[in-house]
Amino acid sequence: MRPPTPLPAELSTRAFAVGEALRAGAKEGRLRGRDLARPFHGVRMPAQEPPTFLERCQAKLVTMRPGDVFSHATAAALHGIVLPRRVREAIVEEIDVAGFAPRAIPRGRGVRGHRLASGGTEVGLLAGLPIVSPEDAWCQLATLVTVRELVVAGDSLLRRHAPRSSLDALGRALRRHAGRRGHRALAAAFPLLRANTDSPQETLLRLDLRDAGLPEPRVNYAVTDASGRLIAIADLAYPEYRVMPEYDGDQHRTDDRQYARDIHRHDELAAEGWRAIRFTKRHRGAARVARIEEVRLALRERGWTGSIGT
Repeated sequence: MRPPTPLPAELSTRAFAVGEALRAGAKEGRLRGRDLARPFHGVRMPAQEPPTFLERCQAKLVTMRPGDVFSHATAAALHGIVLPRRVREAIVEEIDVAGFAPRAIPRGRGVRGHRLASGGTEVGLLAGLPIVSPEDAWCQLATLVTVRELVVAGDSLLRRHAPRSSLDALGRALRRHAGRRGHRALAAAFPLLRANTDSPQETLLRLDLRDAGLPEPRVNYAVTDASGRLIAIADLAYPEYRVMPEYDGDQHRTDDRQYARDIHRHDELAAEGWRAIRFTKRHRGAARVARIEEVRLALRERGWTGSIGT
């Protein structure tokens, strides 16, 4: 089979609009070649490798109207916000693009269009893409996810390592979204956000403990020995009772070095009077309820005066 005619050099390694290619001298038949993918109407890009999510957004950019922005779940994903699987899968099929009133809603194959009120939304650039701010993206998720999922998403912006936002900034965004769809869910989620978290599972465990009527644990608490030496950073902790509920991912079981460190850490915590209660992915449903009851009993044994029933 004869190799395809080379594209103009400036188009050979990136996404481009069909009109741009025609103006650069490419023929219409060449743009129907099998070596070119068609991610969106009027767009072509090299088809050698499946595009990343960022590359798909960059491909859409070449035909976006000036002033339109990436928004909602697409913006959230680009900002690194943790999303439920169903939402992640949805944006693989259709990316979110928004225009500002009074302009028409963006349309097209592979696009989920939105219209945003003029004003009240912060916009910036990320990897060259026009995009709503992390805080506005979080607010826009309120029409797509549950309150618990909003808390997980918000906590992921406030994570201990490389946070993308702050409680103050999210609070300002919440006020900007007053009166819009989803505001009630945002108002319910915002008081439950905590800074310096490390993982979605940590957030979900914290919420489960709260929902079970237990006091709220401290987040990423520094545990020291009698001399002040740091022993551990506890995901969640009740320092006054020396009880530590924590979620262990699979790496704690499958990584031999991690497993050895965990044993040493557990021994040091026990020597300082701490009770660590581990949760894993196997603690679901009734098993999770039973494990939370262990936390409740440990707190009671160490002086907590709350109810022992759920």
